[in-house]
Amino acid sequence: MSQALHPMLNIAIKAARAAGAIINRASLDIERLQVVAKSHNDFVTEVDQAAEEAIIETILGAYPSHGMLAEESGNSRGNKHSDFVWIIDPLDGTTNFIHGFPVYAVSIALAFRGQVQQAVVYDPARNDLFYASRGKGAFLNDRRIRVSKRTRMLDSLIGTGFPFRKGDNFQRYLKMFEEVMVQCAGVRRPGAAALDLCYVAAGYYDGFFETGLNPWDIAAGSLMITEAGGLVGNFTGEADFLYQREIVCGTPRIYGQLVKTLAPYSRVITDAPAADGEDRAEAGDEVDAEQAQEDDALIALLQNEEDAASPAAAAAAAAEEPKAPVRRRITAAAKAQEDIEKARFEPKPRAPRRNRDDAPF
Repeated sequence: MSQALHPMLNIAIKAARAAGAIINRASLDIERLQVVAKSHNDFVTEVDQAAEEAIIETILGAYPSHGMLAEESGNSRGNKHSDFVWIIDPLDGTTNFIHGFPVYAVSIALAFRGQVQQAVVYDPARNDLFYASRGKGAFLNDRRIRVSKRTRMLDSLIGTGFPFRKGDNFQRYLKMFEEVMVQCAGVRRPGAAALDLCYVAAGYYDGFFETGLNPWDIAAGSLMITEAGGLVGNFTGEADFLYQREIVCGTPRIYGQLVKTLAPYSRVITDAPAADGEDRAEAGDEVDAEQAQEDDALIALLQNEEDAASPAAAAAAAAEEPKAPVRRRITAAAKAQEDIEKARFEPKPRAPRRNRDDAPF
Protein backbone atom coordinates (compact mmCIF):
# COMPACT_ATOMS: atom_id res chain seq x y z
CA MET A 1 0.00 0.00 0.00
CA SER A 2 1.56 3.27 -1.03
CA GLN A 3 -0.55 5.49 1.20
CA ALA A 4 -0.55 5.46 5.00
CA LEU A 5 -3.63 3.68 6.30
CA HIS A 6 -5.51 4.26 9.52
CA PRO A 7 -4.40 1.73 12.19
CA MET A 8 -7.93 0.37 12.57
CA LEU A 9 -8.19 -0.08 8.80
CA ASN A 10 -4.89 -1.99 8.85
CA ILE A 11 -6.32 -4.36 11.46
CA ALA A 12 -9.46 -4.84 9.34
CA ILE A 13 -7.31 -5.69 6.30
CA LYS A 14 -5.26 -8.16 8.35
CA ALA A 15 -8.46 -9.82 9.61
CA ALA A 16 -10.00 -9.95 6.11
CA ARG A 17 -6.92 -11.59 4.62
CA ALA A 18 -6.83 -14.17 7.43
CA ALA A 19 -10.47 -15.05 6.71
CA GLY A 20 -9.75 -15.11 2.98
CA ALA A 21 -6.96 -17.63 3.45
CA ILE A 22 -9.38 -19.96 5.27
CA ILE A 23 -11.96 -19.56 2.50
CA ASN A 24 -9.43 -20.20 -0.28
CA ARG A 25 -8.17 -23.40 1.38
CA ALA A 26 -11.74 -24.67 1.75
CA SER A 27 -12.57 -23.82 -1.87
CA LEU A 28 -10.07 -26.46 -3.02
CA ASP A 29 -12.33 -29.25 -1.75
CA ILE A 30 -15.88 -27.92 -1.57
CA GLU A 31 -17.48 -31.39 -1.64
CA ARG A 32 -16.19 -32.09 1.88
CA LEU A 33 -17.94 -29.05 3.37
CA GLN A 34 -20.61 -29.56 6.00
CA VAL A 35 -23.51 -27.31 5.04
CA VAL A 36 -26.29 -26.39 7.45
CA ALA A 37 -29.50 -24.56 6.47
CA LYS A 38 -30.14 -21.71 8.92
CA SER A 39 -33.48 -21.15 7.21
CA HIS A 40 -35.03 -21.58 3.77
CA ASN A 41 -32.26 -20.93 1.18
CA ASP A 42 -29.97 -19.47 3.87
CA PHE A 43 -26.89 -21.61 4.49
CA VAL A 44 -23.87 -21.67 6.78
CA THR A 45 -20.75 -23.83 6.67
CA GLU A 46 -17.87 -24.48 9.04
CA VAL A 47 -15.92 -22.12 6.76
CA ASP A 48 -18.22 -19.20 7.67
CA GLN A 49 -17.70 -19.97 11.34
CA ALA A 50 -13.93 -20.45 11.12
CA ALA A 51 -13.52 -17.27 9.07
CA GLU A 52 -15.62 -15.27 11.54
CA GLU A 53 -13.62 -16.59 14.48
CA ALA A 54 -10.36 -15.57 12.76
CA ILE A 55 -11.71 -12.05 12.14
CA ILE A 56 -12.97 -11.57 15.70
CA GLU A 57 -9.77 -12.88 17.27
CA THR A 58 -7.65 -10.56 15.12
CA ILE A 59 -9.75 -7.50 15.97
CA LEU A 60 -10.17 -8.22 19.69
CA GLY A 61 -6.45 -8.92 19.92
CA ALA A 62 -5.85 -5.32 18.88
CA TYR A 63 -8.97 -3.64 20.34
CA PRO A 64 -10.33 -5.77 23.22
CA SER A 65 -12.76 -3.07 24.38
CA HIS A 66 -14.60 -2.83 21.04
CA GLY A 67 -18.01 -4.32 20.28
CA MET A 68 -18.97 -6.85 17.59
CA LEU A 69 -21.98 -7.41 15.35
CA ALA A 70 -21.27 -10.50 13.26
CA GLU A 71 -23.50 -12.60 11.03
CA GLU A 72 -22.99 -15.91 12.83
CA SER A 73 -22.39 -14.84 16.46
CA GLY A 74 -24.42 -11.62 16.61
CA ASN A 75 -23.19 -9.27 19.34
CA SER A 76 -22.21 -12.02 21.78
CA ARG A 77 -18.50 -11.19 21.54
CA GLY A 78 -16.72 -8.03 22.60
CA ASN A 79 -18.03 -5.08 24.59
CA LYS A 80 -21.76 -4.57 23.95
CA HIS A 81 -21.61 -1.01 25.34
CA SER A 82 -18.69 0.27 23.25
CA ASP A 83 -19.08 3.21 20.87
CA PHE A 84 -16.92 1.23 18.43
CA VAL A 85 -18.74 -1.67 16.77
CA TRP A 86 -17.21 -3.96 14.14
CA ILE A 87 -19.84 -5.18 11.66
CA ILE A 88 -18.71 -8.46 10.14
CA ASP A 89 -19.83 -10.82 7.38
CA PRO A 90 -17.16 -13.55 7.20
CA LEU A 91 -18.45 -14.99 3.92
CA ASP A 92 -20.96 -12.96 1.93
CA GLY A 93 -22.24 -15.18 -0.87
CA THR A 94 -22.22 -18.53 0.95
CA THR A 95 -24.64 -20.08 -1.56
CA ASN A 96 -22.25 -19.15 -4.39
CA PHE A 97 -19.32 -20.57 -2.41
CA ILE A 98 -20.85 -23.99 -1.72
CA HIS A 99 -21.66 -24.36 -5.42
CA GLY A 100 -18.15 -23.37 -6.53
CA PHE A 101 -19.37 -20.14 -8.12
CA PRO A 102 -16.46 -17.74 -7.43
CA VAL A 103 -18.39 -14.64 -6.38
CA TYR A 104 -18.15 -14.17 -2.61
CA ALA A 105 -16.31 -11.90 -0.20
CA VAL A 106 -15.31 -11.03 3.34
CA SER A 107 -16.92 -7.80 4.59
CA ILE A 108 -15.68 -5.87 7.64
CA ALA A 109 -16.76 -2.39 8.75
CA LEU A 110 -16.05 -0.32 11.85
CA ALA A 111 -18.83 1.98 13.04
CA PHE A 112 -18.29 4.71 15.62
CA ARG A 113 -21.55 5.77 17.30
CA GLY A 114 -23.54 4.33 14.42
CA GLN A 115 -21.52 5.87 11.58
CA VAL A 116 -19.25 3.67 9.48
CA GLN A 117 -15.68 4.96 9.57
CA GLN A 118 -13.52 2.14 8.17
CA ALA A 119 -14.41 -0.53 5.62
CA VAL A 120 -12.82 -3.55 3.94
CA VAL A 121 -14.32 -5.95 1.40
CA TYR A 122 -11.96 -8.72 0.32
CA ASP A 123 -12.60 -10.97 -2.69
CA PRO A 124 -10.36 -14.00 -2.02
CA ALA A 125 -11.07 -15.68 -5.37
CA ARG A 126 -9.53 -12.71 -7.25
CA ASN A 127 -7.33 -11.35 -4.46
CA ASP A 128 -9.12 -8.02 -4.84
CA LEU A 129 -9.08 -5.77 -1.78
CA PHE A 130 -11.55 -2.89 -1.58
CA TYR A 131 -10.99 -0.52 1.36
CA ALA A 132 -12.00 2.95 2.52
CA SER A 133 -11.62 5.37 5.42
CA ARG A 134 -14.17 8.13 5.94
CA GLY A 135 -12.90 11.30 4.28
CA LYS A 136 -9.93 9.53 2.65
CA GLY A 137 -11.46 8.02 -0.48
CA ALA A 138 -12.09 4.44 -1.62
CA PHE A 139 -9.53 2.11 -3.17
CA LEU A 140 -9.27 -1.16 -5.05
CA ASN A 141 -5.90 -2.72 -4.23
CA ASP A 142 -3.66 0.35 -4.62
CA ARG A 143 -5.80 2.33 -7.05
CA ARG A 144 -8.37 4.97 -6.12
CA ILE A 145 -11.85 4.23 -7.45
CA ARG A 146 -14.75 6.49 -8.42
CA VAL A 147 -18.37 5.89 -9.38
CA SER A 148 -19.18 6.07 -13.09
CA LYS A 149 -20.05 9.30 -14.89
CA ARG A 150 -23.25 8.01 -16.45
CA THR A 151 -26.31 10.15 -15.88
CA ARG A 152 -29.08 8.45 -17.88
CA MET A 153 -30.93 5.33 -16.80
CA LEU A 154 -31.15 4.25 -20.45
CA ASP A 155 -27.35 3.88 -20.51
CA SER A 156 -26.90 2.38 -17.05
CA LEU A 157 -26.11 -1.10 -15.78
CA ILE A 158 -27.94 -1.84 -12.51
CA GLY A 159 -27.14 -4.51 -9.94
CA THR A 160 -29.71 -6.19 -7.71
CA GLY A 161 -30.32 -9.20 -5.49
CA PHE A 162 -33.30 -11.53 -5.70
CA PRO A 163 -35.39 -12.25 -2.58
CA PHE A 164 -34.76 -15.78 -1.38
CA ARG A 165 -35.96 -16.11 2.23
CA LYS A 166 -39.37 -17.01 3.57
CA GLY A 167 -41.13 -13.76 4.33
CA ASP A 168 -39.62 -11.88 1.39
CA ASN A 169 -42.30 -10.30 -0.74
CA PHE A 170 -41.75 -11.80 -4.19
CA GLN A 171 -44.65 -10.01 -5.84
CA ARG A 172 -43.45 -6.61 -4.70
CA TYR A 173 -39.93 -7.38 -5.90
CA LEU A 174 -41.09 -8.49 -9.36
CA LYS A 175 -42.92 -5.18 -9.81
CA MET A 176 -39.80 -3.26 -8.82
CA PHE A 177 -37.63 -5.39 -11.09
CA GLU A 178 -39.93 -4.80 -14.06
CA GLU A 179 -39.99 -1.03 -13.57
CA VAL A 180 -36.20 -0.79 -13.31
CA MET A 181 -35.50 -3.27 -16.10
CA VAL A 182 -37.43 -1.38 -18.78
CA GLN A 183 -35.62 1.86 -17.92
CA CYS A 184 -31.99 0.70 -18.03
CA ALA A 185 -29.47 -1.02 -20.32
CA GLY A 186 -29.25 -4.17 -18.20
CA VAL A 187 -29.69 -5.75 -14.75
CA ARG A 188 -27.20 -8.10 -13.09
CA ARG A 189 -27.45 -10.37 -10.02
CA PRO A 190 -24.14 -12.10 -9.03
CA GLY A 191 -25.29 -12.94 -5.49
CA ALA A 192 -22.92 -11.17 -3.06
CA ALA A 193 -24.22 -7.78 -1.92
CA ALA A 194 -20.91 -6.65 -0.40
CA LEU A 195 -19.22 -7.02 -3.80
CA ASP A 196 -22.20 -5.48 -5.60
CA LEU A 197 -21.79 -2.28 -3.58
CA CYS A 198 -18.06 -2.22 -4.30
CA TYR A 199 -18.83 -2.63 -8.00
CA VAL A 200 -20.94 0.52 -7.84
CA ALA A 201 -18.04 2.31 -6.13
CA ALA A 202 -15.63 1.11 -8.83
CA GLY A 203 -17.95 2.19 -11.66
CA TYR A 204 -18.75 -1.33 -12.91
CA TYR A 205 -22.42 -0.79 -12.05
CA ASP A 206 -24.14 2.58 -12.21
CA GLY A 207 -26.62 1.69 -9.47
CA PHE A 208 -27.84 -1.09 -7.18
CA PHE A 209 -30.96 -1.94 -5.18
CA GLU A 210 -32.03 -4.81 -2.97
CA THR A 211 -34.39 -5.68 -0.11
CA GLY A 212 -34.00 -7.96 2.89
CA LEU A 213 -30.32 -7.23 3.56
CA ASN A 214 -28.75 -7.13 7.02
CA PRO A 215 -26.25 -4.53 8.29
CA TRP A 216 -23.28 -6.89 7.87
CA ASP A 217 -24.15 -7.27 4.17
CA ILE A 218 -23.98 -3.54 3.40
CA ALA A 219 -22.05 -1.64 6.09
CA ALA A 220 -18.61 -1.84 4.45
CA GLY A 221 -19.85 -1.41 0.88
CA SER A 222 -21.91 1.66 1.75
CA LEU A 223 -18.79 3.56 2.84
CA MET A 224 -17.02 2.52 -0.37
CA ILE A 225 -19.79 4.15 -2.38
CA THR A 226 -19.90 7.47 -0.53
CA GLU A 227 -16.09 7.72 -0.55
CA ALA A 228 -16.14 7.03 -4.31
CA GLY A 229 -18.55 9.92 -4.93
CA GLY A 230 -21.84 8.03 -4.98
CA LEU A 231 -25.00 8.18 -2.89
CA VAL A 232 -26.67 5.51 -0.79
CA GLY A 233 -29.98 5.43 1.10
CA ASN A 234 -33.25 3.60 1.54
CA PHE A 235 -35.94 3.52 -1.15
CA THR A 236 -37.28 6.91 -0.09
CA GLY A 237 -33.85 8.51 -0.40
CA GLU A 238 -33.14 8.86 3.31
CA ALA A 239 -29.72 8.10 4.80
CA ASP A 240 -31.14 5.76 7.47
CA PHE A 241 -30.71 2.50 5.54
CA LEU A 242 -28.39 0.27 7.57
CA TYR A 243 -31.13 -1.48 9.56
CA GLN A 244 -34.09 -0.86 7.25
CA ARG A 245 -33.62 -3.96 5.08
CA GLU A 246 -33.75 -1.99 1.85
CA ILE A 247 -30.98 -0.16 0.04
CA VAL A 248 -30.49 1.80 -3.16
CA CYS A 249 -27.26 3.41 -4.32
CA GLY A 250 -25.54 4.73 -7.41
CA THR A 251 -24.03 7.71 -9.13
CA PRO A 252 -25.76 10.93 -7.96
CA ARG A 253 -27.97 11.20 -11.07
CA ILE A 254 -28.78 7.49 -11.33
CA TYR A 255 -29.46 7.33 -7.59
CA GLY A 256 -32.07 10.09 -7.91
CA GLN A 257 -33.82 8.28 -10.75
CA LEU A 258 -33.79 4.95 -8.88
CA VAL A 259 -35.27 6.56 -5.77
CA LYS A 260 -38.05 8.04 -7.86
CA THR A 261 -38.84 4.57 -9.22
CA LEU A 262 -38.46 2.61 -5.97
CA ALA A 263 -40.00 5.00 -3.40
CA PRO A 264 -43.55 3.60 -3.85
CA TYR A 265 -42.22 0.16 -2.86
CA SER A 266 -40.53 1.27 0.37
CA ARG A 267 -41.22 -0.70 3.53
CA VAL A 268 -39.14 1.54 5.79
CA ILE A 269 -39.55 0.64 9.45
CA THR A 270 -40.35 3.80 11.36
CA ASP A 271 -41.62 2.38 14.63
CA ALA A 272 -38.98 -0.15 15.73
CA PRO A 273 -37.76 1.06 19.19
CA ALA A 274 -34.54 -0.96 19.13
CA ALA A 275 -31.74 -0.57 21.65
CA ASP A 276 -29.07 -2.08 19.45
CA GLY A 277 -28.48 -3.25 15.89
CA GLU A 278 -29.45 -6.86 16.55
CA ASP A 279 -32.85 -5.88 17.92
CA ARG A 280 -33.52 -3.59 14.97
CA ALA A 281 -32.63 -6.34 12.49
CA GLU A 282 -35.05 -8.69 14.29
CA ALA A 283 -37.76 -6.03 14.05
CA GLY A 284 -37.18 -5.90 10.31
CA ASP A 285 -37.58 -9.69 10.13
CA GLU A 286 -40.96 -9.43 11.85
CA VAL A 287 -42.20 -6.87 9.35
CA ASP A 288 -41.07 -8.97 6.38
CA ALA A 289 -42.58 -12.13 7.91
CA GLU A 290 -46.06 -10.66 7.43
CA GLN A 291 -45.71 -11.58 3.76
CA ALA A 292 -44.70 -15.22 4.36
CA GLN A 293 -48.19 -16.70 4.06
CA GLU A 294 -48.97 -14.73 0.91
CA ASP A 295 -45.68 -15.73 -0.72
CA ASP A 296 -46.07 -19.41 0.19
CA ALA A 297 -49.49 -19.38 -1.47
CA LEU A 298 -47.98 -17.73 -4.56
CA ILE A 299 -45.20 -20.34 -4.78
CA ALA A 300 -47.73 -23.19 -4.43
CA LEU A 301 -49.91 -21.65 -7.13
CA LEU A 302 -47.00 -21.32 -9.56
CA GLN A 303 -45.90 -24.90 -8.88
CA ASN A 304 -49.42 -26.25 -9.44
CA GLU A 305 -49.72 -24.36 -12.72
CA GLU A 306 -46.41 -25.80 -13.92
CA ASP A 307 -47.10 -29.41 -12.91
CA ALA A 308 -50.82 -29.72 -13.50
CA ALA A 309 -52.66 -28.56 -16.57
CA SER A 310 -52.30 -29.88 -20.08
CA PRO A 311 -51.76 -27.34 -22.91
CA ALA A 312 -55.44 -27.63 -23.84
CA ALA A 313 -56.62 -26.96 -20.30
CA ALA A 314 -54.24 -24.03 -19.99
CA ALA A 315 -55.57 -22.56 -23.22
CA ALA A 316 -59.16 -22.97 -22.03
CA ALA A 317 -58.38 -21.30 -18.72
CA ALA A 318 -56.66 -18.43 -20.49
CA ALA A 319 -59.70 -17.94 -22.72
CA GLU A 320 -61.98 -17.55 -19.68
CA GLU A 321 -59.76 -15.02 -17.90
CA PRO A 322 -60.00 -11.33 -18.75
CA LYS A 323 -57.04 -10.07 -20.72
CA ALA A 324 -54.42 -8.17 -18.77
CA PRO A 325 -53.93 -4.56 -19.79
CA VAL A 326 -51.38 -4.22 -22.56
CA ARG A 327 -48.06 -2.81 -21.30
CA ARG A 328 -46.50 -0.40 -23.75
CA ARG A 329 -42.73 -0.81 -24.07
CA ILE A 330 -41.00 2.50 -24.32
CA THR A 331 -38.28 2.61 -26.96
CA ALA A 332 -34.97 4.29 -26.23
CA ALA A 333 -35.72 7.15 -28.63
CA ALA A 334 -39.20 7.74 -27.23
CA LYS A 335 -37.90 7.60 -23.68
CA ALA A 336 -35.16 10.12 -24.46
CA GLN A 337 -37.68 12.51 -26.01
CA GLU A 338 -40.02 12.05 -23.03
CA ASP A 339 -37.15 12.85 -20.63
CA ILE A 340 -36.40 16.05 -22.55
CA GLU A 341 -40.04 17.16 -22.36
CA LYS A 342 -40.31 16.34 -18.65
CA ALA A 343 -37.06 18.17 -17.86
CA ARG A 344 -38.65 21.46 -18.95
CA PHE A 345 -41.27 21.31 -16.23
CA GLU A 346 -40.00 18.99 -13.49
CA PRO A 347 -37.35 20.02 -10.95
CA LYS A 348 -34.28 17.82 -10.66
CA PRO A 349 -34.38 15.33 -7.75
CA ARG A 350 -32.39 16.48 -4.79
CA ALA A 351 -29.86 14.14 -3.24
CA PRO A 352 -30.25 13.46 0.50
CA ARG A 353 -27.93 15.17 2.91
CA ARG A 354 -25.27 13.01 4.45
CA ASN A 355 -24.63 13.86 8.07
CA ARG A 356 -21.06 13.62 9.26
CA ASP A 357 -20.15 12.60 12.77
CA ASP A 358 -17.49 14.20 14.94
CA ALA A 359 -15.75 10.84 15.24
CA PRO A 360 -12.00 11.07 15.95
CA PHE A 361 -10.67 9.77 12.62
